[in-house]
Amino acid sequence: MIDIRLADPAAPEMLPLLEAHLAHSKAHSPDGSDHALTPQDMRAQGMQFWAVYDGDSPVACGGLVALPDGTAEVKSVHVAQALRGRGVAKRLMDHLAEEARAVGYKALVLETGSSAHPGFEAARALYEALGYEYCAPFGDYVEDPASVFMRLLLRAEQSAA
Repeated sequence: MIDIRLADPAAPEMLPLLEAHLAHSKAHSPDGSDHALTPQDMRAQGMQFWAVYDGDSPVACGGLVALPDGTAEVKSVHVAQALRGRGVAKRLMDHLAEEARAVGYKALVLETGSSAHPGFEAARALYEALGYEYCAPFGDYVEDPASVFMRLLLRAEQSAA
């Protein structure tokens, strides 16, 4: 049975999944453009972190980091190779959006690899299918040919009067 629950990224059972995430990011990102976080970085950034479990085993993960503008950044999304293409990533992303709406975030933003890096094609396709739109860099990110930035509006933005 698949379920999604809050998790500790530094827990021993998360290590294989996060090591695979870091290895994938490093293998498909040029130097200086790898934005994957270690469990220690996740904690330091105050990330809320969820894992998708198949029974007792974590098979996917992802988290949210609050940004000062009322948005949250989606970070560290990874699905175990054996479960890719089975809807696990969509379920996780839907869960992250539900959690963000419940907190009151106005939008979700994310950074992922650009079309120059084929290792991120599936991620971009998923985000597009979920309604994310390409946007300018946010937070501390800068323009980078190795990265694209995306945004999903969670609630209507108020126009200035």
